[in-house]
Amino acid sequence: MTTTVAMLYPGHAAEDDYTLIESALVASGAAVRLPVTITEIESDDHTVDAMAAVGEQERLAEGLRRAQVDEPASVMWACTSGSFVYGLDGARRQVADIAVLADRPASSTSLAFVEACHHLGLSRVAIAATYPAPLASRFIGFLDDGGIEAVSLRANDIETASEAGILDGDSLFDMIAAADHPDAEAILIPDTALHTAMWITGLEEKFAKPVLTANQVTAWQGLRLAGISAVIPELGTLFAR
Repeated sequence: MTTTVAMLYPGHAAEDDYTLIESALVASGAAVRLPVTITEIESDDHTVDAMAAVGEQERLAEGLRRAQVDEPASVMWACTSGSFVYGLDGARRQVADIAVLADRPASSTSLAFVEACHHLGLSRVAIAATYPAPLASRFIGFLDDGGIEAVSLRANDIETASEAGILDGDSLFDMIAAADHPDAEAILIPDTALHTAMWITGLEEKFAKPVLTANQVTAWQGLRLAGISAVIPELGTLFAR
């Protein structure tokens, strides 16, 4: 029997990361699907106001209604800034509403980052953010409320999700190198618009610590909610424990 984790994803940028993650899961023997439904957005600007609009409940409810998924085991709001911008309590309310509408367990990328850090026993992290500082700083507060300290933050001033979606591997490695800190136990890359799935193991080898990326933690949390624990070393430390 195949287990389905439904992904609600805003706009178009790096949604194909979920195809790569699904392929790795299937290759390992897991009978899993990660279908993506694109939710409507008015703007993909990396601003507080635009990302708050992206995460409005009406948009998520409409996306859930359009999802062509038969009885998913869980539902994930696959957006980091469109969840952390509401704060920890607000993000929890956001997914509680999704869970009621879907009648399934639900979570979001931001909450998945907190859960992943706790799962790995991490309390101090570096953040390599695509966002400008006003939006990126919201993520620091969100993590702090979740018991995780950001010892460094690199805000890269990428103005839109579309721009983040076209960054290549060299740009990704450079961005993380600029964000890393000797006191950080891991590096977090909080943007589902950024392609990361194909580079996770290479990043961990280069920086010699866990690297948690937005699409990776989203898939991991969705599987956990569905009752699936998959060991996939090529998806990084998070999937190896």
